[in-house]
Amino acid sequence: MTVKDILDAIQSPESTSADFAALPLPESYRAITVHKDETEMFAGLSTRDKDPRKSLHLDEVPLPELGPGEALVAVMASSVNYNSVWTSIFEPLSTFGFLERYGRTNELAKRHDLPYHIIGSDLAGVVLRTGPGVNAWKPGDEVVAHCLSVELESSDGHNDTMLDPEQRIWGFETNFGGLAEIALVKSNQLMPKPDHLSWEEAAAPGLVNSTAYRQLVSRNGAGMKQGDNVLIWGASGGLGSYATQFALAGGANPICVVSSPQKAEICRSMGAEAIIDRNAEGYKFWKDEQTQDPKEWKRFGKRIRELTGGEDIDIVFEHPGRETFGASVYVTRKGGTITTCASTSGYMHEYDNRYLWMSLKRIIGSHFANYREAWEANRLIAKGKIHPTLSKVYSLEDTGQAAHDVHRNVHQGKVGVLCLAPEEGLGVRDHEMRAKHLDAINRFRNI
Repeated sequence: MTVKDILDAIQSPESTSADFAALPLPESYRAITVHKDETEMFAGLSTRDKDPRKSLHLDEVPLPELGPGEALVAVMASSVNYNSVWTSIFEPLSTFGFLERYGRTNELAKRHDLPYHIIGSDLAGVVLRTGPGVNAWKPGDEVVAHCLSVELESSDGHNDTMLDPEQRIWGFETNFGGLAEIALVKSNQLMPKPDHLSWEEAAAPGLVNSTAYRQLVSRNGAGMKQGDNVLIWGASGGLGSYATQFALAGGANPICVVSSPQKAEICRSMGAEAIIDRNAEGYKFWKDEQTQDPKEWKRFGKRIRELTGGEDIDIVFEHPGRETFGASVYVTRKGGTITTCASTSGYMHEYDNRYLWMSLKRIIGSHFANYREAWEANRLIAKGKIHPTLSKVYSLEDTGQAAHDVHRNVHQGKVGVLCLAPEEGLGVRDHEMRAKHLDAINRFRNI
């Protein structure tokens, strides 16, 4: 039995659930990995000089054992997220520490503690097998997966699954991720694949779309409402492109910060009008490595007011971190909110606390999304309210190059990876709905 037989079954319109259940599973499959014995390979290099093309490997790996409440999924397509970059350059620390800790929690979790880590936190594909206790999904179901892996044995996670003490990000803090021909997930990670999207389009939104939804829309995040002025850093990027869409769809006013005229044009094509090209306008929030420049914060705030008719920012959608955080706190209105979900320019944030405490502003930490938020975000994709921001698609063999491009920020939106899918454009089931939204679906492709 080979993965080609699985692909043939997926591509045949005659295949039934029983056919998939009867398919013998292969003993091994191809997957993108990092190796435990290479975690020091970039020692002494700056972050920028660490090259994912050297650390990411395409390996043949054995099929993992299927446990209770789990599913094996044939992965048609996946995508590269920033956590894939972090894993590939072993920053801020090696992910093998996550796998070792997880492996100590229970007998079944020992499967994850291996000398290789199969990465990837997105997928679109077809269920092959389900473990004991799985009733909502069956072999042959077309699915996407969100990346929240939790045990739900503690009461802490039952109001908000992100608060579970055993909460992990699948494919980053667990093994058997989505950048592979087959993936192992908890069955409650699965959601219906949007019918009007191809495999690679359906795989692209997962992590970033859900992250942006919680951070900006959910009551666990900023609770955005109609009329809010929302400052969005990196507004055409993987996260920001979804935040921009949520702001526009929710009646808010996005103020999009970008780094080039090309990225500004992408924001305009989404419907945004207030755009700041930070490179063209020359904002330098730091005088040197240790010293920020409040004059630049004020210049930035003045520019924002020019675009909002004199109003300040209600919500800041933060993810660059160190480089921008001081400015973000400063430009937020009295009583406003700064939500932060990452620190791609550095984790040690500095800001003038007087502008926070005396103006009653709030900083909210936000990380991925709980089960319900992930479902709500996926539902908006399925209804054509929010669209994938896929700009380019790579083969599984070229995942290292895809991660390199994300690391160097030379991409727009999201970059996809074909896993079992032999070509782009497959998997569309609702052509009528697709035709209605085709321009929006291809928006990032046409730049």
